[in-house]
Amino acid sequence: MRDDRGRLEDILDAIKRIERYAKRGRRVFEEDELVHTWMIHHIQIIGEAASQLTPTFRKTHQQVPWPQIIKMRHVLVHDYLGIDLAEVWAVVERDLPTLKKQARTPWVSA
Repeated sequence: MRDDRGRLEDILDAIKRIERYAKRGRRVFEEDELVHTWMIHHIQIIGEAASQLTPTFRKTHQQVPWPQIIKMRHVLVHDYLGIDLAEVWAVVERDLPTLKKQARTPWVSA
């Protein structure tokens, strides 16, 4: 079983994989089904990893919006026909850079 540090590594790895294609821009994201499916899949991984962090860790690090991250995963998995690509792209641009910094900070890496 993976510990909290391993789950954070999973989050950082998924962000890295998303970034690889995000740099191609929003238009490619919206027009290329493989690209947006790739990003959605890795956002799901981030949400799953977040849900598997211990409650103590999530409570100790409440500055990270764990409930919203987990909720996003649920929406992507269970409401797949209603996925809003604009919102997915907004998460990629707006939220992932902050999450990446938070997951790398000393309180997480220690």
